[in-house]
Amino acid sequence: MYAIPAFVLLVAVEALSYRFAPDDEERGYELRDTATSMTMGAGSQVIGLPWKAVALLAYAGLYTLAPVRLSAASAGTWVLLFFADDLAYYAFHRAHHRVRVLWASHVVHHSSVRFNLSTALRQSWTPMTTLPFWLPLALLGIPPWMILLQQSVSLVYQFFLHTERVGMLWKPVEWVFNTPSHHRVHHGSNNVYLDRNYGGILIVWDRLCGTFQAEGEPVRYGLTKNIGTHNPLRVAFHEYAAAWRDVRSARRWRDRAGYLFGPPGWAPAADRAGLTARAEA
Repeated sequence: MYAIPAFVLLVAVEALSYRFAPDDEERGYELRDTATSMTMGAGSQVIGLPWKAVALLAYAGLYTLAPVRLSAASAGTWVLLFFADDLAYYAFHRAHHRVRVLWASHVVHHSSVRFNLSTALRQSWTPMTTLPFWLPLALLGIPPWMILLQQSVSLVYQFFLHTERVGMLWKPVEWVFNTPSHHRVHHGSNNVYLDRNYGGILIVWDRLCGTFQAEGEPVRYGLTKNIGTHNPLRVAFHEYAAAWRDVRSARRWRDRAGYLFGPPGWAPAADRAGLTARAEA
């Protein structure tokens, strides 16, 4: 919450930088797109604040059950928290790209065809899907307030990744940390960039798990099928509506489950075969 004024100021500074130092290879800002991102960010804060109270209660409940309660006065607790939180973020992020009902929440963040600091503020209005991924940290004995604090630190760090104005950094930094270059790849809809670079602060989880992709060809931002709207309600809920239509049209429970829990774009084998045949024809 304290960082929001700084975020808004930095968005303005970056927008002005395009005005006075334009770059033909960078997409920059567009008023309606930026307004939509800001609206989504404001809505996420309104919904997210009471949800934080629910999350805090959940963390506190599991913390009381933890076999060991770690001390905030210990440097080791903070080191454990840093790596545990970042790994939790990687798991959360990867799952929200590979499970459609989770993707329906996260797709909001990828719905802009531009990539700038305002894109970082384009957040989901359904934060409830994030909670399970951080519950294990409370069971490890990490105090709940520390978990919430580190989540905030990670989000502040990631704000600065959403820019085209920063090129490649020093190679050792690029190898260990998530950078604007790595995150541009993550927001790309190019086939080579799909489902890559899920990291939060660190990029090492992607390197270890085989989901890393370096920036190469120019990035095409947005979705594989863009929604073409600036309506905040449609941006927030369009994928839920699409999933519901697919579930209603399915004839078998197996297909209904596939539409919800399969990856985005999943379709029954018969439908995929029909699409392939029409494409070949």
